[in-house]
Amino acid sequence: MHIMDIIQNSLSAEASLVQIDIEENIADNKFEITIKDNGKGMDLEMLKNVTDPYCTSRTTRKVGLGIPLIKQNAELTGGFVNLTSEVGLGTTFTALFSHSHIDRPPLGDIAGTIVLTASANPKVEFIYTHSKDGNSYCFDTREIKAVLDDVPISNLEMIKYLREMIEENLKDIHVKN
Repeated sequence: MHIMDIIQNSLSAEASLVQIDIEENIADNKFEITIKDNGKGMDLEMLKNVTDPYCTSRTTRKVGLGIPLIKQNAELTGGFVNLTSEVGLGTTFTALFSHSHIDRPPLGDIAGTIVLTASANPKVEFIYTHSKDGNSYCFDTREIKAVLDDVPISNLEMIKYLREMIEENLKDIHVKN
């Protein structure tokens, strides 16, 4: 859910490219999530206040809990959250967790999250990279769309296939160690 919240922020900022990087390093007890976009970016005032739950750019409600909650969860594990942003250039969000800490939220269905987000936003390019102890896998919608040719990424059979493909590749990088 945390990853989906941050991706939604990128989409709200009109990003055309969203990069999701997850790095697991067991030896260093590190679980790091970085999400970078080329959206509108944030000015210094918004960047300074973005971890305040009463700071939100939404007009439909007066609270924004996505970033404050992931910050709280990262800090519970001894980690932190870092945000950098520049108006007109985009935002980079990083959350670092202790990998083995009992309070680190589970990753959940990352394959489903990536594929459904990409299929629901076909005009946005997504690059998802997952690394574990030196082994990595990359899912890039630009490459997928080039191979698919005229088949839309939102095709139900394609969604199922892409999800299974990501799941298998993630199993491979986790088994290699």
